[in-house]
Amino acid sequence: MAGRPATVLARTEGVNITVPASVSLGSAFTGGVLNGSLGTVTVEDFRGPVNPNTWVTTVTATAFVTGAGGAGRTIANGQVSYWSGQAVRSTGGGTLVPGQPTSAQAVPLDAARVAFSKTAGNGNNTVSWAPTLRIAVPSGIVAGTYRGTITHSVA
Repeated sequence: MAGRPATVLARTEGVNITVPASVSLGSAFTGGVLNGSLGTVTVEDFRGPVNPNTWVTTVTATAFVTGAGGAGRTIANGQVSYWSGQAVRSTGGGTLVPGQPTSAQAVPLDAARVAFSKTAGNGNNTVSWAPTLRIAVPSGIVAGTYRGTITHSVA
């Protein structure tokens, strides 16, 4: 199984988010688990002295499918877990909070989840993190290249 999650961006005025355009997570046997990095996600907040200038980044996923999808060709988004990890780089002030600091806090992407947030502070700031996906590959699915979409948005 190989996946190439694409990422869609949504943003708030004065707050930008950038993500890798496409990522290949590698392969795994049916019944196994695949862990892979999504690359670096960065939020830049240029709203200046707005007090406070807080934001929340959320993440969602579609199912991963091969071919036309359907029975035996779909990995449900509940089988896809995400953890943000700690910030790998930050500038400016404020309180930056990872959604899932370690793999022990990984959350399934069957609903929108908080990926990272800024909970206090003002002034311009930037934070980057390198999230990881864990995909539980169901037994008995068809071998193939599975594709899904991971969406990050900031508000």
